[in-house]
Parts: sequence; structure tokens; C-alpha cells
Amino acid sequence: MKKRYVIPFIGLISFIILLFSMYHLMNSRTFQLFGGLTSNVETSQKAVALTFDDGPAGNTDEILAILDKYHAKGTFFLIGNELENHAKEGQMIAEAGHQIGNHTYSHSRMIFKSPSFIKEEIEKTNNLIRLAGYEGEIDFRPPNGKKLALLPYYLNKRQMDTITWDIEPDTYYSSISDKVSYVTEKTEPGSIILLHPMYDKTGKELKALEEIIKSLAEEGYEFVTVNELQKY
Repeated sequence: MKKRYVIPFIGLISFIILLFSMYHLMNSRTFQLFGGLTSNVETSQKAVALTFDDGPAGNTDEILAILDKYHAKGTFFLIGNELENHAKEGQMIAEAGHQIGNHTYSHSRMIFKSPSFIKEEIEKTNNLIRLAGYEGEIDFRPPNGKKLALLPYYLNKRQMDTITWDIEPDTYYSSISDKVSYVTEKTEPGSIILLHPMYDKTGKELKALEEIIKSLAEEGYEFVTVNELQKY
């Protein structure tokens, strides 16, 4: 290779490596540059955390009824603007003793955002969570799980943990039976399970939730909040 092409070639390769590294960092469920991140908990006890993204919305009471039926606790990562519009549902979650986490105010992907945007998205939602009556630790889950450097840096300054997951049935399957089979097969003690039943109008996601709880309960699992699971 001629010398005049060497430096541009090295630059191109370096740029490709940088993009590849940023992509994996952005999507990693188990690593971030700053602060605490939990995707699952190492424990021998058969306990798992059911986590619910988005909302609160009209299905909140049905989700809470299912959890109450099986004496299960859940962790709800709520969107600020939804909580603003469905304050009653947020209060119901807090009053039922479940954990509430921050899922941003607008559900924007939190990459390539300014520090001021990140601060407003998080702080505004934290305030709404407190107004709902929740008094526990507020953890954070980035929309679509995406983060780079500025978001974890800000969360670390605010002493907020990032919570991801290791079980995600909605990503891979659409049928109830496939979701239940996947969760039952893949779940281990300390797993954090990601679910999205909040906007379900068909009843399928609510049915899948109940069947997942029944199946794991038969395997001897108990259902706790993320913060409770971290204590194991």
C-alpha cells in the first residue's frame, strides 16, 4: 500500500472501530461508563423482578389486580408525560406497594442529547413520581435500553441506578405460549423480566403476564421489586 494511503486507511479503520464500540456501548444491557447498572442479581434464592415499562395508562388497574391475585410485587418504569396525564393510576401503583422508576418524561432515546435535556427529562419525571406518593428509591431505565456517556454520568451524579434486564419475551415472541415458554426456560434466580402490558387492548399481554406468573410460581419463584431483589 502506498504511503499516501496509509494514514487515511488507518483513520477509516479507527472510525469504524469507534462506531462499532459506540454501538455496543449504547445497547449494552450489562455495562455503562459511569454509575451502577443492574441487569440481574446473582443469588441462589428463587426470586425474580417483574418490571413494566411505559404508562401509566388504562390497563394499570388490571395489571395491579393480577399482581395482587398472586401476591406479587412489580417495578413500574413510568413515563413522565403519561404520569402527568394519569396521576390517579400512578397513585394506585404507589399505594399498592410497588416500586416506581423513571423512564424519562417524553420517552425519547437518551443518546446524543444535551446535558440540559437529560436533566429536564429526569428531574421532571422524578418530581411527578414523588407527587404520586412514591417514597422509595427512584431507579432509571433508559428508553429502549440505550445510553452512552452523558446519561450515565448524570445519573451517577444523582446517585440513581440504571436498571436493564436479562429476560425480554416481547422482543422475541408474539404469542402467549411462546412468551411463557421462553420466560420459564430462560429465567434464573435473580432475573429481571421486561414486560409491556400497559397499552394492551387485545388482552394478550395481560394474559401472558398472568401465565408467566403462574408458570414461574409453579417453579417455586417469588416476585419482588428490583430494590428488594438487589438486597438478595
